[in-house]
Amino acid sequence: MGEIAGAGQTLAKAWMAAAGLMRQSGIARPELDARLLLCHAAVIDHETFVARPDQALAPELMTRFGALVESRLRGVPVSRLVGLREFYGRSFVINDDTLDPRPDTETLIEAALAVVDVGGPRNRALRLMDLGTGTGCILITLLAELPRAIGIGVDRSAAALALARENAQRLGVADRAQFVAGDWLAGIGDGACDMILANPPYIETAEIAALAPEVRDHDPFMALDGGEDGLDAYRQIAARAGSVLQKGGKLIVEIGSEQADAVPALFRAHGLDVDHDNCARRDLAGLPRCIVASS
Repeated sequence: MGEIAGAGQTLAKAWMAAAGLMRQSGIARPELDARLLLCHAAVIDHETFVARPDQALAPELMTRFGALVESRLRGVPVSRLVGLREFYGRSFVINDDTLDPRPDTETLIEAALAVVDVGGPRNRALRLMDLGTGTGCILITLLAELPRAIGIGVDRSAAALALARENAQRLGVADRAQFVAGDWLAGIGDGACDMILANPPYIETAEIAALAPEVRDHDPFMALDGGEDGLDAYRQIAARAGSVLQKGGKLIVEIGSEQADAVPALFRAHGLDVDHDNCARRDLAGLPRCIVASS
């Protein structure tokens, strides 16, 4: 990182040098990534970065920043390097044990809130269940938006559950959230909740090797692998969802953009009701991203 070390050791010069290296490497948002890593390394916020571009950086901070830039140039996502991901306006701690939450999944949050709004005020009592909770971002976000809701996050990974509990505590909803070890809906009692949510693994096993390195090399394999046809998790969820939900309860799942026909068909085959004309909610790119089904 000689280019950065020789940049005069100010915020602005270090940022410009790092952004130049990232641009040369083909990184999509070099200026943003460089700023986020610099603020993290220097332990400053965005406002300080803007207000004090000529602030000098101590040698140890330059060394730390250089190491972060090197990792980014090797393809490590910024969120993995700083240990945080912004999701629906809140910052979630992430680590190697969890899927990195992405903006596409906010489509599921919007769908869930739309369902709640149709049924009445947001401050009514609701019971939620988040399958494959990971960081807890789906459940925690909805508990923050729905002040009288309670919820359970289910995951097979003890490390993920520990992180979800930490995020719930940080974001002020720990008193309304439980996180339990489990395998989708196995062992969950009938009529246990009003809404089931999930962002299950949906990548076909054979397609994982072709994913972008930032995903393939850094997200947990079990959070990506949907089996031979990408539908393994949906089958397990569909088999029990109708029983676990209260009558008229909602199952809301994220899907791959090519699964807008297969997942609804699978759900209907298990007795769930899916609107034929408007079954898939679309993400910001206009791709099918979320299915809402009813018990």
